[in-house]
Amino acid sequence: MSCNSFAQKENNYSAKIDSLIINTNSPIFNGAILISKNGKTLYSKVKGFSNFETKKTLKLNSEFEIMSNSKQITAVLILLEVEKGKIDLNAPIKNYLPELKQTWADSVTVHQLLNHTHGIVGLDKPLAFKPGTQFKYGNLNFSLLGKIVEFSTKKSYTEVATALFSKLKMKNTYVYSKGKNQNLVSGYINKNNTFEITHDDYITPESLGADGIISTVTDLTIWNNNLHKGKILKPASYQKMLKYTTLSQHNLFGKEKEGYGYGIRIIEKEPVKYLGHTGLGDGFSSVNLYFPESDISLIVLENQMNDDSNLFYISEFKIKNILLKSDLLNKK
Repeated sequence: MSCNSFAQKENNYSAKIDSLIINTNSPIFNGAILISKNGKTLYSKVKGFSNFETKKTLKLNSEFEIMSNSKQITAVLILLEVEKGKIDLNAPIKNYLPELKQTWADSVTVHQLLNHTHGIVGLDKPLAFKPGTQFKYGNLNFSLLGKIVEFSTKKSYTEVATALFSKLKMKNTYVYSKGKNQNLVSGYINKNNTFEITHDDYITPESLGADGIISTVTDLTIWNNNLHKGKILKPASYQKMLKYTTLSQHNLFGKEKEGYGYGIRIIEKEPVKYLGHTGLGDGFSSVNLYFPESDISLIVLENQMNDDSNLFYISEFKIKNILLKSDLLNKK
């Protein structure tokens, strides 16, 4: 009797998330959710369409553009090169991008690209601030990091990332290539629950390091289970990724500024400490969170982004808060 009531209490998050995504229409949820512990699924749910025109439904292995969650993968590829002694995080980026003629290439470091403290606002523009003094989130720096991966490995970004995904057995994860994404779901802009398909590709061959990865909720669970368990990076490299020297605010993670490492946020001011990142663009939104104390992953991928910026990640925000209030996160 007590075992049953205990299980019910711990599982209360499941019914609440079900209710949220089934009954909430402001806005409609359209995507996939997977919650896992130690890489094993505790909860999964798929709702909506991969294509609204044909009414083709989403599946748990549907492939989504994960946009800026790609940055975490690029950060790991850089750190793997650091481990080989091929990249120095504190070296100027000119060492690895000799084609850059800008004077700031001699002062901006790889570390500053990784944590958005570089000051670069455009390739042909002066720096907005002295490197290392401020945080300004962007994509250009991670596009440059993708090029640094190529310089260091003497291979294309696609080849290097693909080899890692293959090693991890992430079978439905790959680098975007125009015209070669057959199982990628369509992306939509949601305006008052009217869905308009996006036709313009935000991802370019130059931006792959910032936003170029396509994946699934299942594969991102594999990613978390390997990254946060020391199966990709050495412990010292992983700690470099999480050690932050700058703060930044993002609405999904609350109103307070929190730590930003290398392609990952370190959230310490909520009831439970956790790590995570978001991605948005091309009619897609993605959230990848990991709660180290309980070894829980929460992955939410949607093939919609709202026309109203106040509603970005609104379902994900509510799902995260359901988990934070549940018993699930307080147990090993």
